[in-house]
Amino acid sequence: MQLNTVALELVAPNVEHGVERAHEDAEKVLRHSAQSGIAGRIGHIMIPGMIPEDNDRPMPMKPKLDVLDFWSILGPELPGVKGLCTQVTSFTDKAALGERLTVLNNAGFDGIIFVGVPRTMSDGEGGGVAPTDALSMFADQVDNRGAILIPTRDGEQGRFEFKCAQGATFGMTQLLYSDAIVGFLRDFARESDHRPELLLSFGFVPKLEGKVGLINWLIQDPGNEAVAREQEFVRRLAGDEPAGKRRDLVDLYKRVIDGVVDLGFPLSVHFEAPYGVSAPAFDTFAEMLAYWSPDAG
Repeated sequence: MQLNTVALELVAPNVEHGVERAHEDAEKVLRHSAQSGIAGRIGHIMIPGMIPEDNDRPMPMKPKLDVLDFWSILGPELPGVKGLCTQVTSFTDKAALGERLTVLNNAGFDGIIFVGVPRTMSDGEGGGVAPTDALSMFADQVDNRGAILIPTRDGEQGRFEFKCAQGATFGMTQLLYSDAIVGFLRDFARESDHRPELLLSFGFVPKLEGKVGLINWLIQDPGNEAVAREQEFVRRLAGDEPAGKRRDLVDLYKRVIDGVVDLGFPLSVHFEAPYGVSAPAFDTFAEMLAYWSPDAG
């Protein structure tokens, strides 16, 4: 079953103002969707299941509402919209993870992306279920099982092939700030018979990024020249005027879509505004969808 969707990522708010902020987030999505001309086009809200990561995170992470609690407030205010989420598996045993997935299914989550330990830890640490094992272990329980795809990461061809063989039905890319995904998917299509759905992730870059550096931190991969070029692109976008920023982001979207649309992969799009939804972000996303959208083919 394909998602065939436009997904918008919303991070659960901090517990201290959680309920109020959740209502505000829903209102902002509806208002900005209407003002940008894409009312009714967002099919899913993607909520990441976050855990504490590196101490050098530019925006310190305070305790946040659980994915389920956040969705219980958002869902009723966004009629017709379904949920997607990431689920950390590495710290939960099989029985507890199975119970969690049942609750997520019943709450209206259409797809679940299995993720592992934070980058401060090594694969296999955590004592729970590895995300690649979860893909096959819960195949009968979760119809749409997702895996993360980072096209600039060394060895990602083999890593993604294994995830597909384990039962991933779709892959969600890391934020794309170059067209590296095009060459990656061309090579993958040539070497592999797997054709999972791809959620192509595009993110808005506000001026605040120049001071905070959250996106730079999110996509970091020290020593990786391809990522260094993406980080430079992000830095340039942060300092650019709104019209130039939108032009460059939409141009990137066009290059990616043109490069992958005929490779045989079902495609969806996933939009992120890492500093929070805003009118400029939605105007940019709307211009992207005017060029190509999964619901328009």
